[in-house]
Amino acid sequence: MKTSDLIALIEENQLVEKTVAIERNEFLKTEGSTDTNIYFVEEGSLRVYVMDEDEERTIRFGYQNNILVSLDSFLTEKPSGFVIQALKKTRVKVIPKKPFMEFIYRDEHTLRLWAKILEDLVIQQIEREKDLLTASPKERYERVLKRSPILFQEISNRHIANYLRMTPETLSRLKKS
Repeated sequence: MKTSDLIALIEENQLVEKTVAIERNEFLKTEGSTDTNIYFVEEGSLRVYVMDEDEERTIRFGYQNNILVSLDSFLTEKPSGFVIQALKKTRVKVIPKKPFMEFIYRDEHTLRLWAKILEDLVIQQIEREKDLLTASPKERYERVLKRSPILFQEISNRHIANYLRMTPETLSRLKKS
C-alpha cells in the first residue's frame, strides 16, 4: 500500500474539496493557525518549517505526488507552530478532515492504508531525529540522499542545507566530494 493508493481512493470517493494554486513564497499555512486539511501536491514544492527565535528550521518538504499535513493541528484541531510555504509555483488538492476521517473509518482496507501512512511518517521522523542527533554533516547528507534522491532535484541547496542543519557551503562541498 502506497500514498498513490490512498490518493486514488480519495479521488474515486470525491473527497477533494478544491484545488489551490500557490505562488512561489506564498503560504499554505501560517504559524499559529489551525489547519485540519490534508494536501496532495499535484505539482511544485513546499516546505514545512518552524521558527526558532529568529531562524527558520525546515523540518519537511513536499513535492509532486506527496501528501503534506500539519499533523499536530490535523490530529488535535488546535493551532500549530508549523508554517507551510511554497518554494515554487505549486498546486495542491485539499482534502478536509471530516469527510476524510468518515471515509477512512468506513472499511478496514482504508483504515489499514491510513495506519500504514501514519507509520511511515513516524519512521521518517525517527530517522530524521536520529540523523540530527548522531550523524556528522556528511552522514546526514548521505542518508538523505539515499532515502530521497529526488529531493536534490526538486529543492534548492539553500533549503536542503537548512533541513540538514548545515551551511549551503558545507552542502556544496559534500555534493562535490
